[in-house]
Amino acid sequence: MTIADPRALLRQLYDTAVQRALPGHVMADFLPPVPKGRTLVLGAGKAGGAMAAAVERLWPADAPMSGLVITRYAHVPPAAPGASRRIEVVEAAHPVPDEAGRAAAARMLALTDGLTADDLVLALVSGGGSALLSLPDERLSFADKQAINRALLHSGAAIDEMNCVRKHLSAIKGGRLAARCAPARVVSLLISDVPGDDPAVIASGPTVPDASTCADALAILDRYSITVPPAVRAALESGELETPQPGDPRFAGHVLHMIATPQQSLEAAAAVARAAGIEAHILSDEMEGESREVGKVHAALARAVARRGAPFAKPCVILSGGETTVTVRSKGGRGGRAGEFLMGCALALQGEPGVFVLAADTDGIDGVEDNAGAIVTPDTLGRATALGLNAAQHLDRHDSYPFFQALGDLVVPGPTFTNVNDFRALLVL
Repeated sequence: MTIADPRALLRQLYDTAVQRALPGHVMADFLPPVPKGRTLVLGAGKAGGAMAAAVERLWPADAPMSGLVITRYAHVPPAAPGASRRIEVVEAAHPVPDEAGRAAAARMLALTDGLTADDLVLALVSGGGSALLSLPDERLSFADKQAINRALLHSGAAIDEMNCVRKHLSAIKGGRLAARCAPARVVSLLISDVPGDDPAVIASGPTVPDASTCADALAILDRYSITVPPAVRAALESGELETPQPGDPRFAGHVLHMIATPQQSLEAAAAVARAAGIEAHILSDEMEGESREVGKVHAALARAVARRGAPFAKPCVILSGGETTVTVRSKGGRGGRAGEFLMGCALALQGEPGVFVLAADTDGIDGVEDNAGAIVTPDTLGRATALGLNAAQHLDRHDSYPFFQALGDLVVPGPTFTNVNDFRALLVL
């Protein structure tokens, strides 16, 4: 079977995955009834602006509502004509926190003062909230918090490990925000960006109890040789920074809804492929590991399909999601997880005929550049060589962005206003 435009099909699959996770498409089914008292909307994440806009549109105009949501810079969707603005949306930095995020998080905690049992807190939580909702414990300076966050990002630690540390060094994460809302009822609406969809990991779980411990956080810091101020280490060792645990009565009556997940987006993409007459196989929505190594594994699977028709018959699309990591060993490169995955994949494929690959972040941004990811084709390495580009050297420098930019193969949708993390599609013809 031939496909007239493999690139276009891969991009259609990515766009479909993103569309499935947009808050405006899924929010209506999960909103609670209007409470007897007031409604306070609080939230953080890359989808925060879009989630707030959906609530504004769906909530009764005559019902009292106010709130504050934090999202990443340039991640506020354009307002619809005549849309109300009862929820304030603040922009802040990601992945390394900035003062705007810290100030907004402090204001958010202050908004919880005076809540009663008649009130409702609607919590809008999505990926990226860990960096955006940054209010360090009083023992930790904001500069120290930024340095620790940067060290975690460069360490190769998995997302659940990073968030365990973040929770225990925070005044608002790890269930602390919801604890401050007592005795109000809290309804959390989550868009998952983490393997396994654990609500305690998404944005470091500001509204759910936390089963991890100070000892867990210390073990992670030691595992990756990340230093913290002596006073903070002493507080972790003594258990003073313990988070609210499961069974805490302040969480009684709270409700949580997972409104969009990586698996749902992968299934939506698979349906589009099948409608085009191509069988689709979802490996997992929980893929983790070093990005370049995960790329090599995907390449090996695609090669087996291309050469032997096993374990899947061709033509087919192989889909996966999750969150890989990049251990930074050389500074100065430009690129993110998706680009690193694709570089590893391209080098392992070595121009395998009939194999086309797209990897992109569903939030529209791969790392800190303006692309979501890129596309690899059978002639990627050949075209690179003709331009004087050495793929292996670019990979060693973590420099995928200029490599794919020179080839014209970047995927640049702009911010998508949602986030269900990595999306990968391998088309084998």
